[in-house]
Amino acid sequence: MKIIIINGPNLNLLGKREPGIYGSQSFEEFFKQLQQQFPQLELHYYQSNVEGELINKIHEVGFSFDGILLNAGGYTHTSVAISDAIAAVQTPTVEVHISNIYKREEFRHKSIISQACVGMISGLGLKGYALGIHYFITHS
Repeated sequence: MKIIIINGPNLNLLGKREPGIYGSQSFEEFFKQLQQQFPQLELHYYQSNVEGELINKIHEVGFSFDGILLNAGGYTHTSVAISDAIAAVQTPTVEVHISNIYKREEFRHKSIISQACVGMISGLGLKGYALGIHYFITHS
């Protein structure tokens, strides 16, 4: 089973950026833990701050992977193009947010990409990614 985690803008700063909201662990460190936790899976990771690069990656893996975990960061609330990319591919996508978007600023309460995703995990910290992986394992 091949699953990719795609992280959007500013998530490359995890561990440094607003640790009160996002924690103090880098995503690279956390990804190594996921690989150890799920050795039976082929896990991939991609991060970009550029909307078009995220779309290109979704297109690239969207017909050959078994699952996409997508944290689109701020593009969650603004990108019709990312939503369209998710809808255009066959690979199911689970939307993931480290923080609870409904406990934050009002503009973060609306996700444009949710309608194209099979589900959303929000507010459970980095553990939300592991829960998304469990979803794909049990729904393959």
